[in-house]
Amino acid sequence: MAPARSLLTGFLRRALVDRVRAVFNDRANGEKPVVRSSNALFPCDSVIWRVHGDVTTMMVGGVSALLMQMLHPAALAGIWDHSTFRDDMLGRLRRTARFIAVTTYADQADALAAVKRVKDVHSQVTGTLPDGTPYSANEPHLLAWVHVTEALCFLDAWIRYGEPGMSEADQDSYFAQFALIAQMLGADPVPQTRAKAEARVETMRPALSADARTKEIARLVLRQKAPAPAAAPVQAMIMDAAVDLLPPWASGLHGIVGPRLSTPAARFSTALIARTIRWAFAGEIRRGPSQT
Repeated sequence: MAPARSLLTGFLRRALVDRVRAVFNDRANGEKPVVRSSNALFPCDSVIWRVHGDVTTMMVGGVSALLMQMLHPAALAGIWDHSTFRDDMLGRLRRTARFIAVTTYADQADALAAVKRVKDVHSQVTGTLPDGTPYSANEPHLLAWVHVTEALCFLDAWIRYGEPGMSEADQDSYFAQFALIAQMLGADPVPQTRAKAEARVETMRPALSADARTKEIARLVLRQKAPAPAAAPVQAMIMDAAVDLLPPWASGLHGIVGPRLSTPAARFSTALIARTIRWAFAGEIRRGPSQT
């Protein structure tokens, strides 16, 4: 009986891992999971490896960060004018997730090449805001805003669903490590502690706003079609958890106000999803070094 149970457990683990990897890797174009390297930008015992290695919390944090980023007029314009989010939401998700995975886990040469590709893409993202102000995706302060929202949201999602007791020292280490990638992209100023990251957000808040375009992008992000029908309930929970992760002032700008009855259910369900995917990938980590 025990061998049969072990075989079934192994099958379930591999099936779940395969489904997750199918979401994040464009297999039709030969894309494969990023392989963890001993020559990565960060050592294998670093805090950033711990935080960025959790699939569920990175999805929650990534959506929450995008909702915050688009509150900046220049970030909104870049998404609205240049992004393929309307027709290729899954592709955008894959590209962002792959950039994070490569710069965190892959060989340094691959990480640096990924940074160069993003900078090259950013150099094409320019335009003019409705008030006539020019914008550029390579503008250091804009890059800093994008970075700080990602860092805070990735970390807060990890703390909520992965490591509630994470020490302040480890949180600061995460900001210091993630800052390296932001600096290579040209962001400035780049906070290297949690306190400085939160202070940076407060400094930026007077420049943030929401309009009809913000609401349209948020609607498309939160109501995007699931990659497969079976994934729809999980995706809905992830989206609820991402909205729940937003600070109250950001929810207010998006027009999400008042108590949300779904919050306890969303947190419970997301925690369950996170534990399940973690369980599945734990078996893969024992077998080899592949990353999602």
